Amino acid sequence: MNFDAVIIGAGAAGLFCAGIAGQRGLKVLVIDHSGKVAEKIRISGGGRANFTNRDLDVRAPHKHFLGANPNFCRSALSRYTPQDFLSLMQRHGVPFHEKHKGQMFCDRSAGDLIDLLLAECAAGGVEHWQPCAVNAVRTGSGSRYEIDTDRGTVQAHSVVVATGGLSIPKIGATDFGHRLAKQFGLRMVETRPALVPLTFDGAAWAPYAGLAGLALPVRIETGAKKERMAFDEDLLFTHRGLSGPGVLQISSYWRPGTPLRIDLAPGQDVAARLGDAKANSRKRIANELANLLPSRLAEAWVSRDEALQRPVNEASDKALTQLAGQVSRWEITPSGTEGYAKAEVTAGGVDTRDLSSQTLESTVPGLFFIGEVVDVTGWLGGYNFQWAWSSAHACAQALPRRAALAA
Repeated sequence: MNFDAVIIGAGAAGLFCAGIAGQRGLKVLVIDHSGKVAEKIRISGGGRANFTNRDLDVRAPHKHFLGANPNFCRSALSRYTPQDFLSLMQRHGVPFHEKHKGQMFCDRSAGDLIDLLLAECAAGGVEHWQPCAVNAVRTGSGSRYEIDTDRGTVQAHSVVVATGGLSIPKIGATDFGHRLAKQFGLRMVETRPALVPLTFDGAAWAPYAGLAGLALPVRIETGAKKERMAFDEDLLFTHRGLSGPGVLQISSYWRPGTPLRIDLAPGQDVAARLGDAKANSRKRIANELANLLPSRLAEAWVSRDEALQRPVNEASDKALTQLAGQVSRWEITPSGTEGYAKAEVTAGGVDTRDLSSQTLESTVPGLFFIGEVVDVTGWLGGYNFQWAWSSAHACAQALPRRAALAA
């Protein structure tokens, strides 16, 4: 069984690449070990798939992407943009909407997006084996690869690895793509969970454990000086720590042992508000603080300090100043993360130094890596899906040339 290209992985990047390559006249096979197609798409965005972001700046990818070389993704992103994918959605009649900060979602369900990708594959005559495990990949005779699968051995001019990262193993995530890269001598950037909730040890978190489910807008930052990153997003308290969009965003930049700095009342002059309350109110400090924070959080905050459990007009100026500083710059160090089980993406992966930014072909001719398996990680909000579309498109454009050279 001979193909022009075998694509390993039937997720966002793999299916999109297969459809484009097939429609360009190539004989394409997609293989995936999972029993369900594109399951990560199906569960993303609350079931409606945040499939791209209209605010992506293709001229400055470092604004929304991280990795050892954030500028690596510029070429692919500039040649297949969010508007290009929105146009594809419109051609297929898939309704969508913008929810927040350029984030684009399907109106009905993520199933519409999966149907679009399968329709594109069908239009290209793509063959699809699923579930089917890949047991080995090796160079064969001439310029072909041999791929051993549960359904037999196939040969192809090109192998495209679109197996994703380690995130959410319960839906089939594995390190297959990373192992394959190492097998062929490619370098790897150490992987870690990204866009992931952060956890805190029991003693440090005890005063806040009862706040699980509480959300509020904050400014959250980590790092120092040139490495400092900050986000203005919502924060969510959980039983084990912190989550919500702001925490997921900052988690991609957080390093173990370093603190987070959180402004719980962004845009508010907390010291001035408390000073005014002291001059004009006899309410408890917690009640006055509840004008700036959710009441449950205000109560939990003052319960940590006996000096704050009194009417505001009886508090010392020093105590109120310290309270204002703590609210505006809460500094707390996570003990860890919820790991790959809860991470939306995997940071790190195949080192971009061993890949072409134009084609995603590796230094091993005919071996391509696209999507999350590569050391390119986007922000929360549709950026990782756009990288899947753009990297898949760049690869698919190169596959016919590879087939012609190998023929």
